[in-house]
Amino acid sequence: MLIILSPVRTDEPEPKFVRQGDVIFINGQPFDFRPVEEGDILPASAIASDDFHGDVTRVEGEIHLVLRFPYPANYSEEQAFPAPINVDFDGPIALPQPLPRPLEPEPLPPVTAEEPTNEQH
Repeated sequence: MLIILSPVRTDEPEPKFVRQGDVIFINGQPFDFRPVEEGDILPASAIASDDFHGDVTRVEGEIHLVLRFPYPANYSEEQAFPAPINVDFDGPIALPQPLPRPLEPEPLPPVTAEEPTNEQH
């Protein structure tokens, strides 16, 4: 299975993709592409999901698909410009990860008003 990620900047949680043969699970929902034969083109518009951003095809026996890939504000270059993922195993699919979030700054102590003094400068 060849997965092309279509990056979308949003604060949605990272999707979970799992492959099982010609079936891909997206956040637990199965999409079965076993009926797609060599050279077939299944338009994204025929799939009841916004997660597909391109047609699904079978090329040389392998399913090719384009999936929506949300990435966060602290995105990495690998998320913004992802390489295609060739998945030749069943199980969870590793996705590009974001940069570490910056540490939260220490809170400043509260500002207190100082009492005016009678000293003249």
